[in-house]
Amino acid sequence: MTIAIIADPLDNQRAGVHVYVRELVRELADYEGPHTFLLIREKADPALDLRQIEVANIHAPVGYASLRLFVLIPRLLTKLEVDVVFEPAHFGPFNLPRNIRRVTMIHDLTPILFPEHHRFHSRLLQQLFLKRILRRTDLVLTNSLHTSSDVERVYPFTKGKVTTIHLGRDESFRPDAGQEFRQTYDLDHPYFLYVGTVEPRKNLLLLLEAYQAFRERHPSPTPLVIVGQKGWKSQSFYDAVAAHPYQENIRLTGFVEQRLLPQAYTSALALVYPSIYEGFGFPVLEALACGTNVVCPANSSLPEVGGELAYYYPTHDAAALTNRLLEVAQGGPEVDQRAAAGPAWAADFSWRTYAANFVRAVVGS
Repeated sequence: MTIAIIADPLDNQRAGVHVYVRELVRELADYEGPHTFLLIREKADPALDLRQIEVANIHAPVGYASLRLFVLIPRLLTKLEVDVVFEPAHFGPFNLPRNIRRVTMIHDLTPILFPEHHRFHSRLLQQLFLKRILRRTDLVLTNSLHTSSDVERVYPFTKGKVTTIHLGRDESFRPDAGQEFRQTYDLDHPYFLYVGTVEPRKNLLLLLEAYQAFRERHPSPTPLVIVGQKGWKSQSFYDAVAAHPYQENIRLTGFVEQRLLPQAYTSALALVYPSIYEGFGFPVLEALACGTNVVCPANSSLPEVGGELAYYYPTHDAAALTNRLLEVAQGGPEVDQRAAAGPAWAADFSWRTYAANFVRAVVGS
């Protein structure tokens, strides 16, 4: 079979969907089997050993992106006589003949379940198209059992065509005692770390509240380090940081190169990931792979990724989060043992295994 992947996230994203597509195609480039793969993307990468076809996304005139998505790409795929088309960013594939098998990836249903945390344009598109997409697709892939449950609950007609495959970990995430990250951001004390986009769904205002209470009860000037780019509806967070009584100990790094993230995780007291909802939660897995404790709420897919190692608390309970921060900061044998067990737990999340399961699922075997 020829399996086509609409790989636009490789070229127009940096967040979780980009990571997902990047790691999947890296493994498929080494695939040895009867099936072939084809990437449709905005700009081909000559270093990637897979067949790639460029379909440029011209940002003008108005409406070209829709023409590309709804007309040009479907016509190309039909002409190429591919057997399967996979859309990894849960928006398509569109307008294909019935003989082509459609596969759609759903990372989460946050635009539907939490529309207030998304931009109007994003949630409108999901509300208009997602139900139709899911009706027409032959297979829905998800990254967690919780996401599968959400899809089947919100769209009951999908029962019987939803498959969960847990994602993998980037093997560059391992304990790294290097000091470049700490030196770059002037971190002389053990710190708490957040990694991710700054946006309302990440619940960072709760983290600021809990951090204040932690500092009032803990004598050490423990910094709070926020790694990630500014997202939508985030101004209230930056205003709260500016007014925070411990503002001088809050570091806002913005984007950090991936090569430095293992150091950032390894040197942290804990990754604190207070998200309201996650389809998977890569930073939780990355922190565990680096031997770092994780503090996160017991919601959505996070217990699937954090297992018995993460320190959980109720999603909106700032006092409970504060207590977890104190527990980790005070240390002790249990805290050390949980951190030490992280790399072995994370090793079970393999991109090679994911790719093998992906191939079996999309070809229907």
